[in-house]
Amino acid sequence: MHSATVPAFVAMLTSIKTWLDKAAAQQDEAALIEARLAPDMFPLARQIQIASDAAKGAGARLTGVEAPAMPDTETTFAQLKQRCDSTIAYLQSIDPAAYDAGLGKEVVITFPNGAGLRFDGETFLTGFALPNFYFHASMTYAILRAQGVDLGKQDFLGHLAPFMFPPPT
Repeated sequence: MHSATVPAFVAMLTSIKTWLDKAAAQQDEAALIEARLAPDMFPLARQIQIASDAAKGAGARLTGVEAPAMPDTETTFAQLKQRCDSTIAYLQSIDPAAYDAGLGKEVVITFPNGAGLRFDGETFLTGFALPNFYFHASMTYAILRAQGVDLGKQDFLGHLAPFMFPPPT
């Protein structure tokens, strides 16, 4: 599972950084940081923070190693990109064997209101951590698109560039 998920987390966090670069070249950064799709949804900055938390939380919960603390205070694209870099560095430091060994252990998530979720590691990863990560990454992309940033599917799947070849003639 490590080889199927950690590289995917890294690839999408890298894509998010590229989206922020494109957005900075096209739109007002301060307005985009606070942009949201709907009034009851989190703004752009929070979407990236939660995507980061989902990725590093997966690694921490499966390995039993504390994830780096990140205080959710980013207010600029540079700070959000640094958060992505820090998350990527943490993910790349995870021992693949320890990650995979965590698939069979119990993972408990407790929410501030006292409610929670209890999973085995594999169900946590495939049923909660990955969908949550991709939801917030997708919301980041959608907010930027809704604000007029010129992004397309190729930007979302930018990590596939090394596999592209010229079209047949």
